[in-house]
Amino acid sequence: MAAVTALRSSYRTAGRLVCIHRVRSSSGIRFIKSKYVCVFDKSALKFSHQQRLFRTSAVSCGQIVQFKLSDIGEGITEVTVKEWYIKEGDSVSQFDSICEVQSDKASVTITSRYDGIIRKLHYNVDDIAFVGKPLVDIEIDASKGVSPEEDVVETPPMSHEEHTHQEIKGHKTLATPAVRRLAMENNIKLSEVVGTGKDNRILKEDILNYLAKQTGAILPPSPKAEIIPPLPKSETVPAAPKDRARKIPVPVSRPIVFSGKDKTEPVTGFHKAMVKTMSAALKIPHFGYCDEIDLTQLVQLREELKPLAQVRGVKLSFMPFFIKAASLGLLQYPILNASLDESCQNVTYKASHNIGVAMDTEQGLIVPNVKNVQVCSVFEIASELNRLQSLGSAGQLGTNDLTGGTFTLSNIGTIGGTYAKPVILPPEVAIGALGKIQVLPRFNGKGEVFKAQIMNVSWSADHRIIDGATMARFSNLWKSYLENPASMLLDLK
Repeated sequence: MAAVTALRSSYRTAGRLVCIHRVRSSSGIRFIKSKYVCVFDKSALKFSHQQRLFRTSAVSCGQIVQFKLSDIGEGITEVTVKEWYIKEGDSVSQFDSICEVQSDKASVTITSRYDGIIRKLHYNVDDIAFVGKPLVDIEIDASKGVSPEEDVVETPPMSHEEHTHQEIKGHKTLATPAVRRLAMENNIKLSEVVGTGKDNRILKEDILNYLAKQTGAILPPSPKAEIIPPLPKSETVPAAPKDRARKIPVPVSRPIVFSGKDKTEPVTGFHKAMVKTMSAALKIPHFGYCDEIDLTQLVQLREELKPLAQVRGVKLSFMPFFIKAASLGLLQYPILNASLDESCQNVTYKASHNIGVAMDTEQGLIVPNVKNVQVCSVFEIASELNRLQSLGSAGQLGTNDLTGGTFTLSNIGTIGGTYAKPVILPPEVAIGALGKIQVLPRFNGKGEVFKAQIMNVSWSADHRIIDGATMARFSNLWKSYLENPASMLLDLK
């Protein structure tokens, strides 16, 4: 009755503006569709003497929006909720991190599209969340959200803008609206761009450089780009001693719990992706080829270049040389950088050399790839590898980093082993496994024994379209580049 009295008293104030959302009563329900009623006429509303329940926008507590898990691409239909960054009752703003989810390809952090209050979490940690289903319920301000006449029950379909709201595990991405708009127009996820501004802020140049890597275009260098000259010899970083102590494997210390019972758990995440990929690889007839490489000259060259790379803030390993040599070989034998369709009727020769590098992480085996190696220098490849390794160790690799590979190298030698039998990653048609570098005695052209840095390589190729002779010739060319690094200068572009 207090609500009725308050409403009736408003009639006496001429010209007063009142916004009514809806009027309900237990009998004789009447809805007012118009938003505003000015200078009320008493006949506009009729009331019975039974119980009545009034609801106006003045006392409304907001609208509940069901924020659905959007399509994150690559045909992914379900993900595992790994961590919640918020709880029920927390206030969130646009771009605030909500949770981290993991698909069979990458870990992704979902961020809010609204300002509001979290009212419900639809999943617990380690639950399976499905694309298109509600993830959280967010209470938003009705005056800032959807108009009162609209039924606020679901989130709009995935748009380009929403892609910029999904970040790879971490915090808010710093970028101006103009930069975000540029990323949206080119369908680029800001989380996959490395910011060079203050506090890792993403600049326009970062977007353009990222776009150039994806398309293979060569953009003019940014005016801010500057190559730091090498330090004088007296200030150079001291090289590591050549006679290094032999590394002794140390077992990983983990608590061992004997429960006496079998344990069954679902296959999820990257392990699930491995099951799919390896099952598809069984359909490919593999051809194997092995050889040994004398890396003596390359070892010396790397020792000379390491201080220069360190000055530029890049760790230089052997892998950038292996990758670049492979790319030069693929230019001569493009069939190894191709793919075969499911019907085995068409071969697609890939223009880009997106060379994958197998990495062993806590989440399992992952194979990110360096994009457009054919237009990258050894230093640029090393810089990109540093980025991929850092993200891989932290479990922050994005979908773009893990997809689109055309050729793969697996450096199993960092763990141990000499030879391997690598398995091709469909739809690729070739893969190489690199063994550890060993100091072994070898004979030179004069029959003299000398100390050589030897590495073994094991290739696997799709024998449906690659014959043994082609694989052997490619391997010989790749070997010649590594055994005589100066020869690569002749073919670099």
